[in-house]
Amino acid sequence: MKKLGIAAAAALAMGTAFADKVTMNGGSILVGETGAISGNVIKFKSDDLGEIDLKLANIKSIDKARSHTVQFNDGTKSDRVLAVKDGELWQGDAKFDMSNVKSIDPIPEKWHGSVNAAYTAARGNKYENAATITANVNRRWEEDRFIGDFGYYYSESGTSGGNSEKTSDRWLLSAQHDHFWSAKAYHYENARFERDDIQDLDSRFRVGLGGGYQWLENEVFETTGKWSFNQELGVNWIREEYGDGESKNGGFAALRYAHHLGYIPKWYDNVEFFHNFEILPEIDEWEKFLAYSDVGFATKLIMDFDLLVKIEWDYNSQPSGNRKKSDYRYIVGLGYKW
Repeated sequence: MKKLGIAAAAALAMGTAFADKVTMNGGSILVGETGAISGNVIKFKSDDLGEIDLKLANIKSIDKARSHTVQFNDGTKSDRVLAVKDGELWQGDAKFDMSNVKSIDPIPEKWHGSVNAAYTAARGNKYENAATITANVNRRWEEDRFIGDFGYYYSESGTSGGNSEKTSDRWLLSAQHDHFWSAKAYHYENARFERDDIQDLDSRFRVGLGGGYQWLENEVFETTGKWSFNQELGVNWIREEYGDGESKNGGFAALRYAHHLGYIPKWYDNVEFFHNFEILPEIDEWEKFLAYSDVGFATKLIMDFDLLVKIEWDYNSQPSGNRKKSDYRYIVGLGYKW
């Protein structure tokens, strides 16, 4: 038993020896593992606090210097051993010169994405099938960003399989490329294709270009959490073909405004809330416009699987025939995220 106690004490001492000790300006001491530096914060992980972000300005010192990847303004990268003292970065006995530094520990460039699926079936007094598949791929480079989206929505209902009718049959595919010419400002090109049998829409194709401003990009606020928000303004060319022969020959031009909001709360970082909005008024006739919006959240279940809950809204001020102007979709699905 005595040997077991000695071994446990030795293991604890060894773990403490490899841990980082962070002394804050107020005198408190945190023990754990420091990680990447991003902007003016450093990642920190401990058994008691979990993963948190510490502002460099609030740190008196970190007892160990660590190797960090430094990316300079000319695009070159170099590994440097840096320490934190009095809220600043030091290399050896001198303050580290940040005048030519673009970023420290830049996020590796790789593809991210998600696939979400939902299915509902009913048998008995009511016959119903409903399926939804949505997918997203995105990648952020130093000066560019790509976002692609896919969606398919299908449903049918009736009193039996023999008299069931389609109530939803919709496809969409979209892509956008952004090129940043400053830290916040960018221009974009996008394209989108839609088909909706219930709206009698054989096809709606549009291409556009414009500019945007990334007000916040994964920016951490101590009191609330992590935020992303950008706004865009541009022009689009749109061509529609309807099943009843109605079409806008040659297409038409429209203005475009859009914004995108993402939020991860400080108190629970396994859930992400989002809201997207887009409106396209026709330039020649302002009372004619298309609009799209969604709001919802995704929360992690286990490993890379998550639960998606959202509401989508599509609006066409002048739909075909006697169709309604608004379409709502309520989606709860299981997803895989990478």
